[in-house]
Amino acid sequence: MITNFFIPELNNHDVQELWFQQDGATCHTARATIDLLKDTIGDRLISRFGPVNWPPRSCDLTPLDYFLWGYVKSLVYADKPQTLDHLEDNIRRFISDIRPQMLEKSHRKLDF
Repeated sequence: MITNFFIPELNNHDVQELWFQQDGATCHTARATIDLLKDTIGDRLISRFGPVNWPPRSCDLTPLDYFLWGYVKSLVYADKPQTLDHLEDNIRRFISDIRPQMLEKSHRKLDF
């Protein structure tokens, strides 16, 4: 997934401005995966074994944890997709509809 989808997508963005945060799932933190991400993103990798350590099940919430996934899930499943293609189409459509302003606003809500 990372090699076929994520890294090619990086060509559309300024990687110097990108931070990548992973959860602590062991399938996401295999040595080969971490090495590939370090080579691609450098010291802006937040992961269990990355340059910026993010402990699994951390109590520190991010906008992805408390907002984005729930929001997208509510939209994706609203029309009860019956096929994998329909589900994938919904995911792509609703993710692409998210505007930067919405994400910026969700980040501001975390400022204490």
